[in-house]
Amino acid sequence: MAAEQIAYTVKEFAPAVPGWLNKGDNAWQMTASTLVGIQSMPGLVILYASIVKKKWAVNSAFMALYAFAAVLICWVLLCYRMAFGDELLPFWGKGAPALGQKYLLGRAKVPESKHRGYNDVDDITEPLYPMATLVYFQFTFAAITLILLAGSVLGRMNIRAWMAFVPLWLIFSYTVGAFSLWGGGFLYHWGVIDYSGGYVIHLSSGIAGLTAAYWVGPRLKCDRERFPPNNVLLMLAGAGLLWMGWSGFNGGAPYAANIDASIAVLNTNVCAATSLLIWTSLDVVFFGKPSVVGAVQGMMTGLACITPGAGLVQSWAAIVMGMLSGSIPWVSMMVLHKKCSLLQKA
Repeated sequence: MAAEQIAYTVKEFAPAVPGWLNKGDNAWQMTASTLVGIQSMPGLVILYASIVKKKWAVNSAFMALYAFAAVLICWVLLCYRMAFGDELLPFWGKGAPALGQKYLLGRAKVPESKHRGYNDVDDITEPLYPMATLVYFQFTFAAITLILLAGSVLGRMNIRAWMAFVPLWLIFSYTVGAFSLWGGGFLYHWGVIDYSGGYVIHLSSGIAGLTAAYWVGPRLKCDRERFPPNNVLLMLAGAGLLWMGWSGFNGGAPYAANIDASIAVLNTNVCAATSLLIWTSLDVVFFGKPSVVGAVQGMMTGLACITPGAGLVQSWAAIVMGMLSGSIPWVSMMVLHKKCSLLQKA
């Protein structure tokens, strides 16, 4: 009996199993990280390669593949601690490597240093898993942000220009938004809530993509007039990976395997399904037939819409959000786009 107690004590306090480690939370967070990673690679790699014209397929896929690898190296060498480390400026953290064993095996902490939160109350989350898990989870968010941005310049940007753009935008743009909202910056102090990246990821990549598309310039007129996907089945496969991976995207945001994660996963799928059905219904009503590309677009707008509040809203609200995300973007793309000369040049 005494021998069993000694063995249990040694196991409990061994370096591989510290007392604060919750194996369930750690397993879920690593699973969520993998799901988000699958959204990018192979999800968006396949989606981008198949949704563009055949002549752009390889370049589009490689842009996503390169971004995934480049972001990871930049993230562990410098950018993680710029986004979540000690404060350098109200909108930026102090850059430093996140590679040391002592650092990575310590208990995770968000924000990493002590900050005063909303209403001047200490507000630090300490998940029950090591920093290595958190660093990788946040990397997958950073990577998909760049890859989503790439969607705005498919068929426009040279791969060499993209290779230079990725680390520069990550360092000088993404880390600013991440630190300001999630890392203890000025928006964090103001009490701004971004559940899982509606601002840090989707808003930033959307605005950056629009800006990049404007400065890079429009595609050729013949390409703008007809832009069919080169492989519809692969497009659906990529879209499916993106949708299923979003369960990790929003389900991992609470940093634990808890009830918030459960409701976030359900709301994510409810909103995406509603948005897809609304978009498809509008296609049938106004054009007489459904569109596979339209269904994918509706799915993506629904996923983006629910992200800022996936674990915060009730499920009936997720349906309402899906109705809005399936209709408002449809009007902007199918009606306003045809009437606005500026949008037609994009």
